[in-house]
Amino acid sequence: MSASQLQAGVGKREITITAPDVAVNDPLFAKALVFDNGKANVVIVTMDAVAIGGIADVPDSFLPTLRQRITHELGIPATHVIVNASHTHPSNRLLCDPPEQVARVFEAIKQAYDSKVPVTVGAGRGHEDRILINRILHLKNGEARTIRHGYPSPWDDEVAGVAPIDPEIGILRVNRADGTPLAVVYNYACHTLIGVPSGAVTANYPAFASQVIEENLPGTMALFLQGAAGDVTELLYKDINRPRDARPLGMMLGLSTLTAIRATTTGPGEIRLLHETLQLPLRHDSEERIAEVQAEQAALLSSLRFTSLNFKSFLPLYLKHLADPQYPADYSYRYLQEEKLGIPDLTQMDKENRRNLDKYHQNIRVMEKLSETVDTIETLKKHRDDIRKLGTSTIQTEVIGLRIGNFVLITSAAEVFTEIALHLKKVSPHPYTFLAAFTNGYLHYGAPVSEYSRRSYEVAECMLAPEWQELFENCAKDILKRLS
Repeated sequence: MSASQLQAGVGKREITITAPDVAVNDPLFAKALVFDNGKANVVIVTMDAVAIGGIADVPDSFLPTLRQRITHELGIPATHVIVNASHTHPSNRLLCDPPEQVARVFEAIKQAYDSKVPVTVGAGRGHEDRILINRILHLKNGEARTIRHGYPSPWDDEVAGVAPIDPEIGILRVNRADGTPLAVVYNYACHTLIGVPSGAVTANYPAFASQVIEENLPGTMALFLQGAAGDVTELLYKDINRPRDARPLGMMLGLSTLTAIRATTTGPGEIRLLHETLQLPLRHDSEERIAEVQAEQAALLSSLRFTSLNFKSFLPLYLKHLADPQYPADYSYRYLQEEKLGIPDLTQMDKENRRNLDKYHQNIRVMEKLSETVDTIETLKKHRDDIRKLGTSTIQTEVIGLRIGNFVLITSAAEVFTEIALHLKKVSPHPYTFLAAFTNGYLHYGAPVSEYSRRSYEVAECMLAPEWQELFENCAKDILKRLS
């Protein structure tokens, strides 16, 4: 089949949990886009889910079971199936039971497979930098802290700066033969955490963005393809002055994506897919890392000794010193009178009180750091146990390179960091190159080598040894070269 006869079809099914004790704000979907170039089919599935296996409610058996059914019933090779998770975060379960997950996702793919029509394709890019921040804060002491609800953020005087985000929205536009849009795939790196005010199940702001796109382009299916979101979060993630609401963020992302879609033209396009497997090294330094954090924890605990004040005495004393640092104890005339008489009683008392206030302030910082060490130790122990259960020094993963017209995609199962995505885009020979993390499996965080010594939460959560980055990037670069 010639490039001008490229065909595509779309389908979707709801995959939301149904339970009397679970409140649902908006439905979760699996959406499928199937391409046929006359020689082979390629399947792209986007799921409103945390991950494709590994954690939460999609089991490890999901992907191989789904692929087996696709191959058996549709004749599509397993390596031609790309399944991406939006990484929407739950307060509890999100999805229907595992057998239903496979059945419904397959139904979406079958619907897309059966509804293929001639199409043209085009690649584009948009920009949205107002809703995100790199959540790993680099500190002046050379370490890093992550913006999380699991423990307090660092004090302002400790922060050296913020790392970059990737504000690019990757666009794949698929038009019917009459020029009307059939599907839009948009790739964006965003950690979908913020949720909705009620705390109910939600597909988060990618779903609201897709709603904006679909309502403005009738007859179009919008498929959100999660990007390298390992080190980003919503700018308002820890805002305590307004309800947590993903809808405004989704509307902003949707409108920015629409602007990019309308600037994207389509034409005949070829499809090429390359699939590679990699053995990535696992970390085996957990005991050493746990011991380091435990030593830090012990030192922090020891520093709490000799604390005179409690909160009841600290707060009023702190307010008095804050209100009038020069004369905190009483009116100024008492201090002036004591000065005339050569009596330093109030001044001496203030010095002692300031020492106790400083100690209590320091203890607050220590308490906040202690809360982080407790979390870090538990995280390290969990991953130590997980790696021991695997019983190997490496873990197998896959990397897929897909070119549809000028749109080029590289996949990873890890929560890849911004630095890695930006580097691959920079060295790619293709002007429209995008990275889809959280794809075809789940490997937890994929931190760059430069972050391992900074000891952020993501590095504690990282099961991969630092050498993984070079192996992955070399594989991705080779695929990008061969896709030309």
